[in-house]
Amino acid sequence: MRLTVIGCSGSFPGPDSPASSYLLEADGFRLVLDLGNGALGTLQRHADLYGIDAVCLSHLHADHCLDLCPYYVARTFHPGGPRPRIPVYGPEGTASRMARSYGLDEPPGMTEAFEFLTLAPGTRRIGPFQVTTAHVNHPVETFGFRLEHAGRVIAYSADTGESAALIGLAREADLLLCEASLLDGPHLPRDLHLTAAQAAQHAARAGAGQLVLTHLVPWNDPARTLEEARGASFPGPISLAASGQVIDLG
Repeated sequence: MRLTVIGCSGSFPGPDSPASSYLLEADGFRLVLDLGNGALGTLQRHADLYGIDAVCLSHLHADHCLDLCPYYVARTFHPGGPRPRIPVYGPEGTASRMARSYGLDEPPGMTEAFEFLTLAPGTRRIGPFQVTTAHVNHPVETFGFRLEHAGRVIAYSADTGESAALIGLAREADLLLCEASLLDGPHLPRDLHLTAAQAAQHAARAGAGQLVLTHLVPWNDPARTLEEARGASFPGPISLAASGQVIDLG
């Protein structure tokens, strides 16, 4: 199983990265997990746009879903004709949210380019991956993910405040890809985002093998983010996600 970080910038694109987007590959299957602002351009450095097999959207904030709009254009108006539909998994209302984002009438909205499938807590098969989803703590319906293949496990927090569900998704995972939007300080918002230290604490409680911090908001100091995470209780390796980073898990 291979993870490629397409975008890891939090809340809006940064100077060195698009917003949230990750490419997972196994057995020739390519799954894009989130497709935030600016991600479609960078994705083309790592995969054929027409070789993507499925897309999962954790939630419907722009920095996780908005580049489905240019992807709709790329698939609909290809010089060789429209490309075949691919599945897009997302929260309830994804099809309408994306149609409104591009100013499309419904029907058909984007349904001629994408087959929209509604996520719910539980486990399903997407290509070669066993995918478990659960609600995490964010102001809109948001799903965290556990992706398993050939004995390897990647967990993804999406956007969340402190969350027992995230600990469950990351239980004994080889890698937890966890948001670290906030730095320690007074008056931290509840049920919105994690600090870097809280991300490390979740990884420790889950017994994850390694922690990769993502959703890195451009105004934060990356060195301080890493320092605060390493000062928490997680004993494994901790690193910052970077656009273009590739991690192979066996």
